[in-house]
Amino acid sequence: MLLTIDVGNTHTVLGLFDGDEIVEHWRISTDARRTADELAVLLQGLMGMHPLLGMELGEGIEGISICSTVPSVLHELREVTRRYYGDVPAVLVEPGIKTGVPILMDNPKEVGADRIINAVAAVELFGGPAIVVDFGTATTFDAVSARGEYAGGVIAPGIEISVEALGVKGAQLRKIELARPRSVIGKNTVEAMQAGIVYGFAGQVDGVVRRMARELADDPEDVTVIATGGLAPMVLGEASVIDEHEPWLTLIGLRLVFERNAPRL
Repeated sequence: MLLTIDVGNTHTVLGLFDGDEIVEHWRISTDARRTADELAVLLQGLMGMHPLLGMELGEGIEGISICSTVPSVLHELREVTRRYYGDVPAVLVEPGIKTGVPILMDNPKEVGADRIINAVAAVELFGGPAIVVDFGTATTFDAVSARGEYAGGVIAPGIEISVEALGVKGAQLRKIELARPRSVIGKNTVEAMQAGIVYGFAGQVDGVVRRMARELADDPEDVTVIATGGLAPMVLGEASVIDEHEPWLTLIGLRLVFERNAPRL
């Protein structure tokens, strides 16, 4: 079994692979204050419930692949792999790791590890040219060229950030449930805010992707647009440019990167 861990700013997603198939997944909050020992207890609690794994920590785990946008959490997970999974091959995505995707950026080290991992999975699953739209803490748009290169991208405020900002900065507004409203024209404040979020972000996705596709390919219709991230279902039914929805894109990318690096460990 391969354990994959994608640490985002808000949530951490864990996936368990049996070969190419993801057989289990978990989503927990990201807490930069957690120590390596606390993370180890959390992992044991989650994986100890799975019938394909043993009750002992690390039993049944044959490899670990990790990427993180939170440096402090990556540091603690490095300690977890060293202290509690010392005999298990582990790949932590950082400079020097072989991904197979050239990065065409002014400073490749600035690109978030999860964005590169998404590009790896996009190339493997759909080929290029492609655009990955990841609905997380930020909404990111990542361009993959026809030759499988990471060509750059766009970073916009995420859905949850926008909802929180409305509740904090609007004197007569409040935090709302992220849900699709009855109609575009809201009949109350909550529905009006929900409409602004759902349809506003759908319009943003359509507009940004169309502009990126025109720069990425001679024929924009050749570009495959892939949606991923925990909040993608909020927009999928309204954004017209999305071709594919792969909720486990980052975890699949982590599996691929592990396979490309583990033999060298």
